[in-house]
Amino acid sequence: MMGQFVYTFLEGNKGMKNLLGGKGANLAEMTQLGLPVPSGFTITTEACKRYFEDQNTINSEIKKEVESAVAELEQRVGKSFDGDPCLLVSVRSGAVISMPGMMDTILNLGLNDKNIEAMGKSTGSMTFALDCYRRFIQMYSNVVLEIPMYHFESILDDCKEANDLKDDKDLSEENLRQLIGDYKQIVYNQTGSPFEQSPKKQLYAAIEAVFRSWNNERAKIYRHLNGIPDNMGTAVNVQMMVFGNMGDSSGTGVVFTRNPSSGENTLYGEFLMNAQGEDVVAGIRTPRPISELQEVDKKVYEELVTASQTLEAHYADMQDIEFTIEKGQFFLLQTRNGKRSANAAIKIAVDFVKAGIMDKRHAVNQLGLAQIDQLLHPKFDQEILKTTKELTLGLPASPGAATGKICFNAKAAHEANENGEDVILVRTETSPEDIQGMISAKGVLTARGGMTSHAAVVARGMGKSCVSGCIELEVNEENGTIKVGEELLKEGDYISIDGSTGKVYRGKIDTVSSSLDKDFLSIMDWADEFSKLDVLANADTPLDAKKSREFGAKGIGLCRTEHMFFDGQRIKDIREMIMAKTPSGRQIALDKLYPYQKEDFKGIFLAMETLPVNVRLLDPPLHEFLPKGKSEIQEMAEQLDVSYEDIIKVIEELAEVNPMMGLRGCRLGLIYPEVYAMQVRAIITAALEVMEEEGIAPRPEIMIPLVGNPEELSLLRKLAQRIIHELDPDAKLGQVKIGTMIEVPRASLVADQIAPHADYFSFGTNDLTQMTLGYSRDDSGTFIRKYKEQKIIKTDPFQSIDQEGVGQLIKMAIKKGKAHDSHLKIGVCGEHGGDPASVDFFNALDIQYVSCSPYRIPKARLAAAQAAIRNQSLETKAPATNKMQ
Repeated sequence: MMGQFVYTFLEGNKGMKNLLGGKGANLAEMTQLGLPVPSGFTITTEACKRYFEDQNTINSEIKKEVESAVAELEQRVGKSFDGDPCLLVSVRSGAVISMPGMMDTILNLGLNDKNIEAMGKSTGSMTFALDCYRRFIQMYSNVVLEIPMYHFESILDDCKEANDLKDDKDLSEENLRQLIGDYKQIVYNQTGSPFEQSPKKQLYAAIEAVFRSWNNERAKIYRHLNGIPDNMGTAVNVQMMVFGNMGDSSGTGVVFTRNPSSGENTLYGEFLMNAQGEDVVAGIRTPRPISELQEVDKKVYEELVTASQTLEAHYADMQDIEFTIEKGQFFLLQTRNGKRSANAAIKIAVDFVKAGIMDKRHAVNQLGLAQIDQLLHPKFDQEILKTTKELTLGLPASPGAATGKICFNAKAAHEANENGEDVILVRTETSPEDIQGMISAKGVLTARGGMTSHAAVVARGMGKSCVSGCIELEVNEENGTIKVGEELLKEGDYISIDGSTGKVYRGKIDTVSSSLDKDFLSIMDWADEFSKLDVLANADTPLDAKKSREFGAKGIGLCRTEHMFFDGQRIKDIREMIMAKTPSGRQIALDKLYPYQKEDFKGIFLAMETLPVNVRLLDPPLHEFLPKGKSEIQEMAEQLDVSYEDIIKVIEELAEVNPMMGLRGCRLGLIYPEVYAMQVRAIITAALEVMEEEGIAPRPEIMIPLVGNPEELSLLRKLAQRIIHELDPDAKLGQVKIGTMIEVPRASLVADQIAPHADYFSFGTNDLTQMTLGYSRDDSGTFIRKYKEQKIIKTDPFQSIDQEGVGQLIKMAIKKGKAHDSHLKIGVCGEHGGDPASVDFFNALDIQYVSCSPYRIPKARLAAAQAAIRNQSLETKAPATNKMQ
């Protein structure tokens, strides 16, 4: 027996989201709450799946349920498709996960040549009736018949220009009758058939079109961008029309219960009088701020405020609400959890916890991980702005600063992005077809549209900067120009936009990092309460170390010493060491490098104070420090007073067929022990000097890279211990831990033999991945994308840990290492430590910490907390003894 495929709004509730889609479930929920929702019914996501299974056909069982739901709707509202008054409906998509603007909507369905005259008489406005019919023919033809919208828009624009009309609402009855005739002719010319007159056939065609829109290109792109499965399908909502275009006492609007850019607790939205819903979000007319609705209709405004408060309290989340006013009567058409900027998400969550609307766990768990990246949105350098003249001002639709070349269409923006260029997508208004361009662009600028337009909503969801409604901006996409007053800019010229202020500037402006506010710090502290994993930083400089502290790092999990050798005089000294023929010659050069290394470590220890700093001794092959071009080699010869030929000879001697598996890491330390000896001396001396000078007790740790044989670690551990004891005989620094990176597959296999020589293991997942899979991380880009497309792999293994391969080696190493020492500290220092899916995997293992680059720390902290919550570590943080020591 088949399940139920159609539910009226009286039958559903918000818990049926997977079946009714987000919109249908919420329409039913609002109906149950007694709010003013126009009657209707929802065709389920299961019906959509069945439609595709049946080769794009609505089967007889579903049709039977639709017929029954239509009859029930007609009876409830006292209107019918074939009678007078006629029943008109909207047909809207409603996916399980909100995809704003990505799928299709049809309004005013049910109109035809016959009932349009009756509708004009019954409403007392023929203009209104004809306007509805004009809109319906346009939408139906575009969505159902797939006739490009420009066919209709060009005729509409010509009509307004010929009659000197500014807005669609100014069209006369004569204008509208002419447009309807022209529109119907377009349909005939494009399809060879007249415009459909049967309301029932219109309805089924619209339902099928909405089902098909699940697989349109923009919907696929949006799903891919947001990680939404392709097999969920969409529901279809059929709802009695209420009209916002019935005159000056009617209108339509979109409102957020809080400001979606800042999180401020105030109604935020827009409305248009004498308009239909799509007019607001499509950006066709620039709407009025919601606060002005008080002056237009105080009663309706108060009803809106009450409904907003009711819905926010009921859903315990900020709501995005669509409403319509029909001749002074207020109706709700939709509510959903509102898209918001990262700053708003943080503020709203903290405010909700303070107000008792949600607890800390829920606040931490409901934050989107992608939003944390947005918190670090760049902003324009204020010093530069003081001397920069703004070009124009629009609406601050989505926060953040962006600079790029002007680009006028999605395809061009995508191509420019593929070529490594930064672009700003500039449009009169955006439409869902622009989704690929919005993904590729650094920011979006529109001449029309408000704060709740398509551009604004989608940009906020993506974390892209957006300025909308720049009314001074004249966009001529055909000529590839924009004009503001007398200023003319062309495609390819640079502009800068500030989505936090709405200001637009000519040219490029430098950006600086954003600062983090107290709400962010609060929610990160709450995240740490639930987290089982500590989050450390991969940081190589004092500046990185300070930034890591700001982001809440519990220490440094990877300090790469080689990065310290590339500056100025240092590169000359390291090259001198490489050119030396004897240990004593190398020592002379190393003695020059020693002060630099020591001072660098002092800066890092000062920044990290008493937190652990895990220093990896020199890892890359020596040839990386040598010049490559002829002129660079000649310059080096002059600096070191050696011959060009001698340098070439050394370069040839150090050249390796596969350098990433050659003379590097611990092998370098064993062949040239004086290099590691200098580094250990610099680390320990720096720590002792900081202790003596600043009264701080640093916690240096020394990590030996690329170990695959226990003897390698044993020999280098003895070398380090000898120097530590020599410099710190009284153990003022306590026991300086010496550990190793597990990055060679063999190290995982013999981890039980390596563990006796290690105080800790740190998984270098970047190299472990490349050596396990046999993929070069520098060259894998040539095939990884194709592998994903062909479903050979699900994700790039250098971005998200390969759980079935590399993950099993990690598990094996942990088990073997802990078998020797149950208290063995274990961490991850590859960039996988900042990837949420990888963090989820690590959380399930006996690992104490993950380490990642500074700007990934906030996301990693939140990911660690959410992973712990999912694994039911709900009450408090695990005792410190179970975490990092």
